[in-house]
Amino acid sequence: MRVGYIGSGNMASALARGWGDPVLATDTGSGRAAKLAQELGGEAVASNRELAERADVVILAHKPYQLDLVASEIAGAARVVVTILARTTQAEVRAAIPGAQVFRVEPNTPVELRQGVLAFAEPDDEGVDEQLYADLQAHFGRLGTVVELPERLMSAAGACSGVGPAYWALLAEAWIDAGIRHGLQPSIATTLVTETMAGAAALLRERGGDTLALRRAVASPGGTTAKGLNALERGGVRAALAAAMDDVLGA
Repeated sequence: MRVGYIGSGNMASALARGWGDPVLATDTGSGRAAKLAQELGGEAVASNRELAERADVVILAHKPYQLDLVASEIAGAARVVVTILARTTQAEVRAAIPGAQVFRVEPNTPVELRQGVLAFAEPDDEGVDEQLYADLQAHFGRLGTVVELPERLMSAAGACSGVGPAYWALLAEAWIDAGIRHGLQPSIATTLVTETMAGAAALLRERGGDTLALRRAVASPGGTTAKGLNALERGGVRAALAAAMDDVLGA
């Protein structure tokens, strides 16, 4: 399955590094396609049209507003298209690129380490090739956990997992800064926080996402953890995350 990337930004690069295969890639003059090809093998292709003619699967990783322009360049050449464009439905891409099999995925950047989450939109075209869809899920499944969702929930999925690495980075940064303020060396604080986050995620996965059980296993009544959790609640952690979701989705 030879994959071509129209757009060679952070998300396309993360996907490419996760698979580790030689790439076909384009950009709008940034030079990132050439850098990615130099890193992984393959080549920076001269045009989107040429890329669509040579790739088995074309991944749309450009800016959403560029869809009409890109579609005009690859229509009739692209046979299988996977869109990772935010707030852009399968139907919109299919209308722009008639005749192509269109699928939608919302990945996140940990796919680079094969520890990502990839939300797959359920096909909404009666003419979809079911075997092709299964093959694509298996191929993307090499990069992490695949979650299948109706098209109408894809934006919400992106507002959970797509933006998630940035949220966790912000929380880690604040937590590390607090440790430094109380005397820890930055490198030690960073190790303590990041490894704790990784271990807690592993525990949550092992326990089926039971957050309440995990909290109760750590927080003794009246103890230090309970006091810390109370401070986080007073600080509005829940409200801040809810507001972030609303803002991302334009609610």
